Order: sequence, then structure tokens, then C-alpha cells
Amino acid sequence: MDKWMGKVAVVTGASTGIGLYTAKSLLEHGMIVVGLARRKDKMEESIKHFGCATGQFYAFACDITKEDQVIAVFEEIKSSLGGVHVLVNNAGMMSIGPMSDHDSKIIQQVIDVNVKGLLFCTRQAVHIMKHENEGHIIHVGSSLGHKVLNVKGLFFNVYPATKFAVRALAETLQNEISDTKIRVTHVSPGVVKTDFFQVAGVSSAFLEHNAALNSEDVAEAIIFALSRKPYVHIQELTVRHLDDHYR
Repeated sequence: MDKWMGKVAVVTGASTGIGLYTAKSLLEHGMIVVGLARRKDKMEESIKHFGCATGQFYAFACDITKEDQVIAVFEEIKSSLGGVHVLVNNAGMMSIGPMSDHDSKIIQQVIDVNVKGLLFCTRQAVHIMKHENEGHIIHVGSSLGHKVLNVKGLFFNVYPATKFAVRALAETLQNEISDTKIRVTHVSPGVVKTDFFQVAGVSSAFLEHNAALNSEDVAEAIIFALSRKPYVHIQELTVRHLDDHYR
């Protein structure tokens, strides 16, 4: 990770879970980390709790589904910090329930956060990275972006479709920028112990009866992808608990 020391990393959804622990890990490796989330205060409090003394952390309140907010925050990052070298697209949303009965507004929110927000952030980061012909973009997808699980009584709704889209977007982007030194990695975690499932309405029994990763495990996988030699490009990385029942 020495090559990234002092460089700028942007992490979306940095207030909790995978995003928070990824921000922590990047800070520990000496990066300047910009966290994006709707609640600036929550990000600042969480990072302060960790007591990371190596890197520098900046929190920006940003709704990534709003294109104007994304453009403005990336322009601010470029002007104040000099650029963007790493982007971790981690922000995500899931809502549980049958698609046939689900609220259209909630369905649209899931699509907007998981797909549109990721696209808005990626586009702005690529524009900046192309100036230096260097960078690394991480899309945090899901194992549900490879296979839709059939879990009795648990309906994942449009979430798997959005994660299939994220995987396709990672591959498409890599094709588009193949003549540059910008790398794209799609990370697919299995079940992870975060409040993500509870917020989505998933019963706590789902996690209690299934082996799950911790947020730190996924953060370590992201660091692994970022820390490879210059000629090594990890395009796809799937991370699961050894005893994960859902494969």
C-alpha cells in the first residue's frame, strides 16, 4: 500500500459497516480519506472512535442519488485535495418483500442508490483519474450479483438485479478504460454482519443461523486488491465465510 500513501481515496457509505471499516483501513495505510454519506456527523463520530492517527479524514454530506451533489463534492475534493486516486463505491440499499406487492418509491430508491449513485460517483472519479492516468475503482457488489438465492420466506426484491448491474458496470467500465492505467475491481461479499440486513427488514434469525463475515474481512479484501504489484489487476474478488450456507 506504499504507493497509495498520501493519495486521496473516496469511500461512499462511509458512516457504517463495510464503508466505515474500509475508510479506517485506508487511513491506517496513510491515505487521505474522504467519506461520503448522508450524515456527516455520524461519519466523523465513528472515525474519531477508532482513533486513526495515520491518515487524514474528511467527511462530506452527500446524497449520491443527486447528480448535482455528486458533481459538486467531487469538484470540491479535486480543488481542495488535488485529485482522486481511489474510489470505493460501497453505498447500498436493500428492501425485503415480494416485488408484486412492493412500494414503487422504495423500489426506485434501491435502484437509485445501488446503480445511479454508483454511476454518478464513478463518472466523476474517472474524469479526475484520467488526468494522471492512474487510479483504482472498487465496486462493492454482492454474491447476490452472481446468483439469486432461494431462501424460504425471504424475498430480496430488486436488490439482486441491482447487484447484477453493478457487476456488469464494472466489466463495462474496465473495457472503456482499458487503454489507461486505471484499474477496476468488483468485490462480491457473501453474508456480512452489519446493520444493513436489519435496516432492510431481514429477521435477525437469518444472521444468527448462518455463518457471516465481519465488515473488517471485506475491508481487508479491498486492501488486498489495492496493494497488488502495478502489473497485477484483480478484476473480480468473491469473499465468503468458510461455513456460509448460502452458496
